[in-house]
Amino acid sequence: MPAYLQSAWSRTLGQLLLVLLAALLVGLLVDRVWFALAITALGIVAWHYWRMRQVLMRLTARRRLQPPSGVGIWNELDRLLFRSQNERRARKQRLMDMLRAYSAAAAALPDAIVVVERESGQIAWFNDAAGPLLGLEHPGDLGSDIVQRLQPLPLGPWLALGQQAEPMLDVASPVGSQLRMNLRLIPYSDTLWLLVARDVSKMMRLEQTRRDFVANVSHELRTPLTVLHGYLDMVDDEDHPELSTMFAEMRLQTERMNQLVEDLLKLSRLEVQEAVTDEVVSMPSLLATLRREAEALSQGRHQITLDAAFEANLRGSNKELHSAFSNLVSNAVRYTPSGGRIEIAWRPLPGGGGALSVQDSGYGIPAAHLPRISERFYRVSTSRSRESGGTGLGLAIAKHILHLHQGRLLIESEVGRGSTFTCCFGPDRVLVQDAALPPPPVTAGARG
Repeated sequence: MPAYLQSAWSRTLGQLLLVLLAALLVGLLVDRVWFALAITALGIVAWHYWRMRQVLMRLTARRRLQPPSGVGIWNELDRLLFRSQNERRARKQRLMDMLRAYSAAAAALPDAIVVVERESGQIAWFNDAAGPLLGLEHPGDLGSDIVQRLQPLPLGPWLALGQQAEPMLDVASPVGSQLRMNLRLIPYSDTLWLLVARDVSKMMRLEQTRRDFVANVSHELRTPLTVLHGYLDMVDDEDHPELSTMFAEMRLQTERMNQLVEDLLKLSRLEVQEAVTDEVVSMPSLLATLRREAEALSQGRHQITLDAAFEANLRGSNKELHSAFSNLVSNAVRYTPSGGRIEIAWRPLPGGGGALSVQDSGYGIPAAHLPRISERFYRVSTSRSRESGGTGLGLAIAKHILHLHQGRLLIESEVGRGSTFTCCFGPDRVLVQDAALPPPPVTAGARG
């Protein structure tokens, strides 16, 4: 017990003893000791009840009352309660200030922030930016169902995925189709979701401008390159033996530029394409074609194996899928030294679906480059890429083709041990092989 409380308790006990002694003396004088003691005890109880009532009134009072300045245990209790109330009020004020600061910061964010209840899907709170971006109005939309309120956005199935929900990129705002936005779902408590909407209209316009520029420039370059390459083919090296090396290099570079233009045009077309044709892609035929292409490109320098035990076909565009797979196979041949091993495999996935993988024993890719390896023109080694004849667009093309087929590209690599590129497809894209369906013709696509 603190010293000041012990001192107050001692003084209170001393006062009680003095009162009892006085009552005893009075009782002896009037010859009624027990009566005097009883009256004194009742007085003491009444006095303590009165002091307790004062403490309760102080605790329930809405205004701040100063404690008494006297001594004794009740006065010390009043002072302790007063100090505790002051500390609680100060702590509450600090929490309120922090809450106001966080609310002001959330309200000032340029992104729309909406707090959604997980179970009911009702809107619990939203910031100011949710008005112009999502069309929400305060306070009328508080408590409304977010799926119904933000129609025609397909939020129902998306919210049902919960933590597995992928960000929704480039969707039209309910306010207007000219307003484009990205949606992201963030769990931050057991009962609430955080829906974040970002305005990407300006970025999409810039991206569209870039696509148009690349497409237009690539299209304009095709004609002069064709003319230049045609004139070079007309030149007879035997007439100019001293210039034969120069003409051969010019032909090689014009062919490379022409391939680059074709890949740029193909990538521009894929970026604006929203769907692909649904065909039954015969995987045995396609895998056999990929192996023949790899052997032709390798010219006996590599050991090429094929694992096609998975008897299933794919649903999608035969031409586009062949282009994506061919890019992976040609890259494996280009970046694997002579004597290396390349394996093409078509296997089922554990959770359903199928995966086509291309594994090589080449140079490998450092871990720092893996996140960006599928970007256009990104090269791990510029000199090696140019020597191999690639354009730097093959993986970007393959990634876009897989995206159109609701697939994804997984890349695993280790320096000095090779790389594995895996194209994963969901169960809705994988079909059990049906002998009654004739396989579609295999059409070779562009390779990067």
